Amino acid sequence: MSASRNKMNVWQLTILTAVNMMGSGIILLPAKLAEVGTISIFSWVITAGGSLALAYAFARCGMLSRKPGGMGGYAEYAFGKGGNYMANYTYGLSLVIANVAIAITAVGYGKVLFNATLTPLQNCLWTIFLLVITTVANFWGSRITGRISTVTVWGVIIPVVLVSVLGWFWFKGSTWIAAWNPHSQAFIPAVGGSISITLWAFLGLESACANADAVENPERDVPIAVLAGTIGCAIIYITSTNVISGIIPNAELAKSSAPFGLAFATMFSPAIGSVVTALMVIACIGSLLGWQFTVAQVYKSSADVGYFLPVFKIATKSGTPIVCMVILLAVQVGLSLMTISPQLSSQFQKVVDLAVVTNLVPYVMSMAALITIQKVSAVPPGRAMMTGAVAMIATIYSFYALISSGTQALMLGGLCIFAGWTIFGFVSAPRFYTVDVQEHAAESGKSLQA
Repeated sequence: MSASRNKMNVWQLTILTAVNMMGSGIILLPAKLAEVGTISIFSWVITAGGSLALAYAFARCGMLSRKPGGMGGYAEYAFGKGGNYMANYTYGLSLVIANVAIAITAVGYGKVLFNATLTPLQNCLWTIFLLVITTVANFWGSRITGRISTVTVWGVIIPVVLVSVLGWFWFKGSTWIAAWNPHSQAFIPAVGGSISITLWAFLGLESACANADAVENPERDVPIAVLAGTIGCAIIYITSTNVISGIIPNAELAKSSAPFGLAFATMFSPAIGSVVTALMVIACIGSLLGWQFTVAQVYKSSADVGYFLPVFKIATKSGTPIVCMVILLAVQVGLSLMTISPQLSSQFQKVVDLAVVTNLVPYVMSMAALITIQKVSAVPPGRAMMTGAVAMIATIYSFYALISSGTQALMLGGLCIFAGWTIFGFVSAPRFYTVDVQEHAAESGKSLQA
C-alpha cells in the first residue's frame, strides 16, 4: 500500500514528461521561425504529428522491451550489439552537440541583457567559456548542479506559458498575416525550411518512458502521459511562437537574439523584458549544468559495458567521469570553432541541424526494432499492426526531417556515423575476441571427437 502511494499518477507523469521536453530548446525559436514566416505553422503541425507518432512508439518500446539501456536496448532487438552501440553513440553525440546550441542561446540572451555588441569570434569565445564553466562545475559531482537545473528550468517554462496565455491581449492579426511568407518562398521549401528547428523543441520526448517503473499502472499511464505531454508541449509551442509573431513585426523579430525578452518588453516594459531575459540566461546555464554531466554519464555507462574506449569510464572516487567530460568538452570547443558565423542565429541553426540529424539515427533504429520487440513479446497481431503503422508514420517523418536538415548537416552526420563504426572496431575486438576463440575451440574439439 505504501509503495503504491509513493508512485506517480498519470497527471504527475504527464507534467514530468512536458517539463523534460520544454527545456531551453524553445527560447530562440520565435526568431528562427520569423526568418521563414508564420507559414511555419504548417511545420509545427507536421512536427507535432510526427512527434506524437514517435512518442507513442517509444511508449510501446518502453513497455515491451526487457533490455536495459533505453534506445540502445531497443535497437539491440533488431541490430544486435552493434546496433545498441550505434544508438547510444549517436544519441550521446547529439546531446554533446545540443549543449553547444544551448550555450549559443545563453550568449544570445546575454548580449541583449547587457546590451553588448560582439563579433562572431567573441560570440564563439563566450560560448566556449560557458561550456568550460558548466563542465568544470560538475567535476565535484552533480548533486548541487542537478538541483540547480531542476529549479532554473522554470525560468523558461513560466515566461513561455505566460506569453501563450496573456500575449493574446497584444496580438494583432495584421502583424501575423504580414509575416506569413516574407521571402515569397514556394510552399514546400518554406515548410521544410523550419522542420528541423521545430523538431529541436521536441527532442527528449523519448526520455519520458524511463519513468515506467515509477507509476502505478504503467501499461495504461505511460502511453497516456507521453501523448498528453507531447500534445501539451505542442499547444504551448505553437501558441507562444505564433502569438509573438502577432505582437512583434517580423523584420524586428527575425533579428532578435532574445525574442521572449523582446516580447515581454513590448507587452509590459523594458524592465520586465530584462527580467525575463535574465531568467532565460540563468535557465540556459542551469540546463547546461545538468546536461554536461548527463552526457558524460551516458558515455561512461556505455564504456562500463564495453561499448566505448576504456578512457571514458575513468572516474573519481565519487563516480564523476572527469576525463570523459574533458574529452567531450574538447569536441564541443571544436564544433563551436567550426560553426562560427557572422550571425549568432546562423551558428545556432547549423548546430541544431546537426543535433537533429544525429538524434534521428537512434529514433529510426528504435522504430525499426519495434517490429521485433512486438514479436518477442507476443503482441496480438491486431495491436502489433496498429503500433507498426504508427511506427511507420514516425519513420517517414524522421526521414523527412533528415532531408529538411540540409546537405551540410547530413554530410557531417554521416561522417559522425562512419567515425562511430570506426571507434566500435577498436572496442569490439577485445570484447568479442575471447568469446570467438572459446567458441572456435569448442567446435574444433567436437570435430576432433567426431
